[in-house]
Amino acid sequence: MNIKDVDLNLLRLFDAVYRMRGVSRAAEVLHMSQPAVSQGLARLRVLLRDPLFVRAGSGVRPTPRADRLAHAVQSALGTLDQALNESSIFDPQESRRTFRIHMSDIGEGRFLPEILVALRERAPGVRIETRPVAAADIADALDSGRIDFAFGFLPNIKETQSERLLNDRYVVLMREGHPYLQRRGSRVTLGDLHKLDFVAVRTHTNILRILQLLNLEDRLRLTTEHFVVLPAIVRATDLCVVMPRNIARNFAQGGGYAIIEPEFPLRDFVVSLHWSRRFESDPGNRWFRQLAVELFAEKP
Repeated sequence: MNIKDVDLNLLRLFDAVYRMRGVSRAAEVLHMSQPAVSQGLARLRVLLRDPLFVRAGSGVRPTPRADRLAHAVQSALGTLDQALNESSIFDPQESRRTFRIHMSDIGEGRFLPEILVALRERAPGVRIETRPVAAADIADALDSGRIDFAFGFLPNIKETQSERLLNDRYVVLMREGHPYLQRRGSRVTLGDLHKLDFVAVRTHTNILRILQLLNLEDRLRLTTEHFVVLPAIVRATDLCVVMPRNIARNFAQGGGYAIIEPEFPLRDFVVSLHWSRRFESDPGNRWFRQLAVELFAEKP
């Protein structure tokens, strides 16, 4: 087969189906009808003499030939994106762009205030829209442009570009005057944790994993959907919460809280900024990355 026989749009279609693992989902990303995607895929199958995808549950699974082809197609499309965007100019003072960002609720509290203050001064027309995405879907969401960036501790995401921002640590936040502090003070052992009761957020899997490793699941008295309610609950009760130290310190500064730092497993982690290599040369993408690093990256 000769490259002149392949329509570039068929490669875009192949890339979307491969990333989304489904014809319907690819059609949504490409703003095409499902029949049109199916017809294009049929043409490409004839050209390549390979089925490329086979049915698997509610989606599709790539053939070995599709797996081998995928990286080359993604690299080629990324190169084209960069070449076409090289001459573009991003003027933050004039831009009306919306950046779509994945953050947890904890991340929103940590990063959004400083980002919005900076945008008000440097890019008053730029908007931010947070779009939480399931961890397994973040890389695809970045590649498809559904989100522009992902902030957080995302160790399982390997297919993105990333910039290390800061080191953090999980600690235990409790109310000032908690009976435990009156008995033991700030010194704490892992055994002491079994005398405490905890509250956790259902969606924060890393924290739930720590509680599980410490065999503290039977000490979990409340599981909720939202992080924002935790400070009020901790301050009004004897419940404690495992949370990032950077956030806990913000609460403690206002008074009414205490922090203890047990040496439990998985307590140290790195927060990074992630983006797709497909959009790395986009001037707006590049400007926002530089802003995030300026605001949040720890100095060596």
